[in-house]
Amino acid sequence: MILNVSGRTDIVAFYTSWFMNRYHEGFVDVRNPFYPKLVSRIYFSDVDAIMFCTKNPIPILPYLEKIDKPKIFHITLTPYLKDIETRVPDKVKIIEAIKQVSTMLGSEYTYVRYDPVFINDKYTIDYHIKMFERMCKQLEGYITHIIISFLDDYKNVRKNLKILNPKVLTREDYKKIGENFAKVAKEHHMTVQTCFEEENLVEYGFIKEDCLSAAMAKKLTGKEKFKKWKARTGGKCNCVEMVDIGIYNTCSHFCKYCYANYDEKKVMENMNKHDITSSLIIGNLEPDDIIKIRK
Repeated sequence: MILNVSGRTDIVAFYTSWFMNRYHEGFVDVRNPFYPKLVSRIYFSDVDAIMFCTKNPIPILPYLEKIDKPKIFHITLTPYLKDIETRVPDKVKIIEAIKQVSTMLGSEYTYVRYDPVFINDKYTIDYHIKMFERMCKQLEGYITHIIISFLDDYKNVRKNLKILNPKVLTREDYKKIGENFAKVAKEHHMTVQTCFEEENLVEYGFIKEDCLSAAMAKKLTGKEKFKKWKARTGGKCNCVEMVDIGIYNTCSHFCKYCYANYDEKKVMENMNKHDITSSLIIGNLEPDDIIKIRK
């Protein structure tokens, strides 16, 4: 199996010490988000590869060489300020960390996610083009793949509409973003693609690719066949199946567009229940939990 660490929270940014404890112990437990008493136990001996998803790779840098599994990173880097990304660290530091990850793993296994894209009176299309070009220039030679997505109608987005104040993107907006992003990426020897978007921008120079394709999964694992990740998109996504070990409402970056958080009070309550020695990311096993080994 391929672990996703994590689409439900930023394990790398906030729970690296816990993750490394689990890695050394040899297994991790994950509560089912829909049936909390049902716990999946995953042994790292059954893990073929790990996909790390994070806004801040800094905490895990000292441990990367100790993780003897094939690894791929998706690192989110966006141009928003503290009004939108309340607690995300200084982007200059994140860029340097991306370079370190790329140096250790190779650019082929280090993706940047410019995600999500939305526009308003402050964050205009011209602003995005300028910042995208600056990012590509700084990461040339370290990054060859960039993935973008557009803002979705999540519960947290609706809650923060007055802060986000997003404008509806027109056909001309998509065209301007697509043409300029594709041109800039090409100039810096990078590809740019969308992630499961109706507007894939291929007609403007984007490539059509999956976030974790079967071809990349084969490179990582040596295996030929993979299931699609149905749990993520109802079967419409061509990404290979991954097992997420995170839990929602546990990331204190507090980004106003986040799909994985919708209650900041709950986030802090959950983080206060975090036990670095537990097999679970939040809380501990209980006597009536049902543990099933996931293969």
